[in-house]
Amino acid sequence: MLPEQKKEFNFTREDFDYLRKIVTELTGILASEDKYTLYYSRLARRVRRLGLKDFSEYRKYLDSNRDSEIIELVNSVTTNLTSFFRENHHFEFIRDHILPDKIKQGDRKLRIWSAGCSTGEEPYSIAMTLAETIPDYRQWDIQILATDLDSQVLRHASTGVYDESRIKGIEAIRLQRFFIRDNSQEHPQLNIQPELQRLITFKQLNLLHHWPIHDKIDFIFCRNVVIYFDKVTKDQLVDRFADHLTGDGYLFMGHSESLFRSSERFKLLGQTIYQKSDGS
Repeated sequence: MLPEQKKEFNFTREDFDYLRKIVTELTGILASEDKYTLYYSRLARRVRRLGLKDFSEYRKYLDSNRDSEIIELVNSVTTNLTSFFRENHHFEFIRDHILPDKIKQGDRKLRIWSAGCSTGEEPYSIAMTLAETIPDYRQWDIQILATDLDSQVLRHASTGVYDESRIKGIEAIRLQRFFIRDNSQEHPQLNIQPELQRLITFKQLNLLHHWPIHDKIDFIFCRNVVIYFDKVTKDQLVDRFADHLTGDGYLFMGHSESLFRSSERFKLLGQTIYQKSDGS
């Protein structure tokens, strides 16, 4: 049952169903009935900005400007919540287990994927972890691919610029080493050090489409992303992740996620950390 409320723009069940169907077909992301209010509040800003009368006009506008407006639609209704070193046990596992093994093996090549990187805090946290753990990381061949469906958050992420409010809780020693303070703005900002930015490539990517990835990946972060997909799509994605990982690569997932059917290709190490176990 959709909630009844006084709204600036008329937003019917037909409008809601039409828009969420487009988003699901394009991205695989499901929007349940309880996302009605989110769709209205996020897209009402778009309707207002375009100077349209209501959502029926927005649907017509969308049909006439599909190539450009579909990006705005998806950007508006996808959720991007993140922070530096969120679920810190994942970064501790990289520091305490993955990287020591790499160093011991003498293998100086690392391929990492942050799938659903949002505004960049996750891949930058990974890069900081590498820099803190590998003494000569500048001499390593390190590539971190950071992707997201939302083009707006990617633009933010690629700048490496954050308001002070976004870096609360980061230890002073990390702030001093990895951030440059910019007091020239009305509100002070902090810029990620260029040495970290050079490790990361930001790209827009729809997880349901082709992945332009050629090297095998050592570990993948895909946290709080698959919860938005149906079970079949989740299983297919996890299988594709396994295909792109090294024989003993790792997959990090969000605290509320699990691998379902595809778990036979991975073993659970604990705290939503999985290691590929089928050797393929």
